[in-house]
Amino acid sequence: MAPKATPKAKAEATKADEPSLGFLPRRLLASVFLYTLTAAVLYKMAEENGMLALVSSHLRAAPWNPLSKPCGLLDRQEFVILSDRIVIGKGQADGPQPGAVHVRGGMIAAVHTSSAAVDRHAASKVLLDTRPDLHVLDYGDAVVAPGLIDVHVHMDEPGREEWEGMATATRAAAAGGITTLIDMPLNSAPPTTTPAELARKAAVAAQANKTHVNVAFWAGLVPENAHKPGVLKALIRGGALGFKAFMSPSGIDDFGHVSPADIEAALPTIRALGVPLLVHAELLDGDVPQEGDPREHSTWLAARPRRFEKNAVRALLAALREGASNSTKPGFRVHVVHLSDADLIPEFVAAKAEGLPISVETCPHYLNFATERVPTGDTKVKCAPPLREEENRYRLLDGLRDGAIDSLATDHSPFDPAMKLPESGDFLAAWGGIAGLQYALPASWQPTSLHGMNITWLTQAWSVGPAQLAKLNKTKGRLAPGLDADIVVWSPDQAADTSLDALQHLHKVSPYIGMSMQGRVLATFVDGHQVFGEQQGVASEACGSPILKKRWW
Repeated sequence: MAPKATPKAKAEATKADEPSLGFLPRRLLASVFLYTLTAAVLYKMAEENGMLALVSSHLRAAPWNPLSKPCGLLDRQEFVILSDRIVIGKGQADGPQPGAVHVRGGMIAAVHTSSAAVDRHAASKVLLDTRPDLHVLDYGDAVVAPGLIDVHVHMDEPGREEWEGMATATRAAAAGGITTLIDMPLNSAPPTTTPAELARKAAVAAQANKTHVNVAFWAGLVPENAHKPGVLKALIRGGALGFKAFMSPSGIDDFGHVSPADIEAALPTIRALGVPLLVHAELLDGDVPQEGDPREHSTWLAARPRRFEKNAVRALLAALREGASNSTKPGFRVHVVHLSDADLIPEFVAAKAEGLPISVETCPHYLNFATERVPTGDTKVKCAPPLREEENRYRLLDGLRDGAIDSLATDHSPFDPAMKLPESGDFLAAWGGIAGLQYALPASWQPTSLHGMNITWLTQAWSVGPAQLAKLNKTKGRLAPGLDADIVVWSPDQAADTSLDALQHLHKVSPYIGMSMQGRVLATFVDGHQVFGEQQGVASEACGSPILKKRWW
């Protein structure tokens, strides 16, 4: 018979069966971690499939929500846009279709299109029968498409507001159907090459009534930071979408141009960050005789020969090949801005076939103007790289049509009019840059439509492609449920308004003023707010906001 346990022995046995004091906190921490991880995964899934955005749009459009105040020309947060030509921006196979875009709380709640439908009314019947209370904007046979995204704009603020400024630049964008601008770093003073200057620029953009469309920022890659991974990482952590570099003198003394060695030093960091590097690709190789009449554009053209562009592009391709073994995060690419030399198109095609992460844009001015047709002394069209010959213009259009050139951007480069030296007309001494922000759409549609390209192609070049470059494609660039309601309504068949009275740029100097072009912007919506109407003009209230993709790492 086993001996009877004493009270002391019972107490010790009971104590031994109890969990240790250290075990309970560990189990609690583990539970908290698992619950947090599960919540994070569910949140990410809801964000990826658009459910989070749709729930947010309901809350933002709710009449009891104090933050749901409408902005701009339309006094409501929920409405439907009807059209017989809706371009969703999914792909070239998806041409214009009749239907409706349901906007709610700044986002797209639904898109109803049908190629089999007779017209927009038939395609949207189910929606409007279900929700007869919805406010309807009927645009007939006008094109309804994703808003344009201009990835190459110089707004010059803070520091050089006398050249342009955010308020006038974004007003011009709104009038031109552009819903997002990405600002270049070099014409601010100081330029955006440090986290402090990026924060200063973002703070200016966040001021009340400052931006009429959404704005984002590139950071500058210069010799002073190209060899400092910590600075480059801090700029991306601060919200910059990527980097911009010059391989030739920028024209701004405190924004130095980088060498191929500087780019090679910076590329491993930029690859690992998964952001694009935009490059002004001209690499000068010594003095070029500046001979001839300085009032003739041909003299300026001879001073910037094609080989400068070829030198730079080939150096970039060599750097990409050299660093191909480095760790690369999705989203990285080298993007050559404002291509002028059509001779390089086969080299871009070959590089892409090789698998190199490279893309290229050109600008409307290279598609509209040619050196043979520039009047003597008309320095309004001086730019770098320069306008080239008429046959080169046609080959650029071929490259766009064939997909070798990925996208379009304005390279809007405003200036004090006196900097263009209008009295002397000296191409060699005048400031280089073309002001054309407001005319992006017609200045693209006019030459490309004559070259056999269609409305869907224009959406790819101005919305889908730029959104992918800037890694904004999860929220912008297409018409799809859960994406931002950034929308342009335009008529391909009507003449654009290029009158001086309609121009929103700070300075009324542009080669497009009075030019006959097709493609009239009828309305622009930014985050569901109507910021421009053909009859009303640009809304006095600024409805845009800064886009800062801040990283926590």
